[in-house]
Amino acid sequence: MPYATDATAATIPLIPVTAEQLKDVLHTLPESQRNWAETQGFTARAGQHCCLPDDQGQLVGVLYTPPAQNDLLQVAALASALPAGSYRLPEALTAQQRQLAALGWGLESYRFDRYRQRRKPAAKLLLDGDWADEVRALCEAQWLVRDLVNTPTEDMGPETLAQALISAGDAHGAETECLRGDALLTENYPAIHAVGRAASTPPLLAKLRWGKSEHPLLVLVGKGVVFDSGGLNIKPGGSMALMKKDMGGAAHVIALAQLIMQARLPVQLLVLMPCVENAIAGNAYRPGDVIHTRLGKTIEIGNTDAEGRMILCDALAEAMELAPDLVLDYATLTGAARVAMGPDIPPIFANDKALARGLMDAGEAVADLLWELPLHAPYLDMMKSDIADLNNAGKGGFAGAITAALFLQEFVKPEIPWCHFDTFAWSPKAQPARPLGGEALGLRASFRYLQQRYESS
Repeated sequence: MPYATDATAATIPLIPVTAEQLKDVLHTLPESQRNWAETQGFTARAGQHCCLPDDQGQLVGVLYTPPAQNDLLQVAALASALPAGSYRLPEALTAQQRQLAALGWGLESYRFDRYRQRRKPAAKLLLDGDWADEVRALCEAQWLVRDLVNTPTEDMGPETLAQALISAGDAHGAETECLRGDALLTENYPAIHAVGRAASTPPLLAKLRWGKSEHPLLVLVGKGVVFDSGGLNIKPGGSMALMKKDMGGAAHVIALAQLIMQARLPVQLLVLMPCVENAIAGNAYRPGDVIHTRLGKTIEIGNTDAEGRMILCDALAEAMELAPDLVLDYATLTGAARVAMGPDIPPIFANDKALARGLMDAGEAVADLLWELPLHAPYLDMMKSDIADLNNAGKGGFAGAITAALFLQEFVKPEIPWCHFDTFAWSPKAQPARPLGGEALGLRASFRYLQQRYESS
């Protein structure tokens, strides 16, 4: 982690300055540093910084101009721009601003270095507040999502993905189990089995249980498609290139479960994580097949590339059998969600307006935006089948994110609060605090909401 914890050690101050403050701030500096800042062309443009040396050339301060009204990005860009050393945040920031700024620093410092070594030592930021442990936990969780999503399928098959959940559970005394291959049929998860049966690695359902039985039951469901070829409705090459990230929903629930257990939230936690590869072989499920589900509903396969909703429906059906207090599911489910919302903001779909509003408000508070799209019931007609209860692919090509969510809602009891996150789990370009590659979108918002829901209960 790119953080320092020794408050007694020497640290280099980060000094914010706007264009309006520049003249006054420069006048507080020694003449040599003032001349240096002017020589370097520091004019306090947004995102600009200037390292200040002492008379011996040692770095003793950093002038920087933060982006407007974004506490998460307050110092994020500096984390990868500054030389190795220990830095400290400005004292003038509030506790909440310091927490978000420190998190932004940590998120910017991430590098996926499994296959190549890091090129330079990391700059470190001093964590010295009551909020330090939570910043570190959030940063670790988001790094975990990125590591899992960035890892190619050759090294992140169903078993490896399940092991990540098991490892998180072992660290906190949780109970874990996996149902593999034909055991899925024996235990009544036929849709999960159908999607994953063509792969060389058998499909599985990983489960984690943690917490006390007297606490409210919280169920997290995550889509763990470790690679999506599209199945017999094979994707074109360009669309297949990023399909190692199709287990991003599972990565989110592993990280969220880790945060919940670290914080010891007063919940009874159940994680249901179907892990499959949507592959092509002689026994692959086919367009036109009718697949049975745990709930008993039958599904005509309109498109084998609409596989995520197939594995989620069995897991959601199990969740509903247990009468939980709340169910959250996470999935890289539709390209339509990206068209509607872009890569940065996941749409959410909830059968409870207060739940949706609470999640969006939590996202606003922690700079992790979410936006509710409607579960518009008339669109379910697009999922009709002439020979089964549902078709897994909507007719007409309209409202793909909404029809996918409506499909999932068919496996949800209306009296049980439920929210579906259609997350991209990817950053298509490098930005401050968000490097190119795997990304956790909706993770911080979910954790903040759960803290508010359960810690105050």
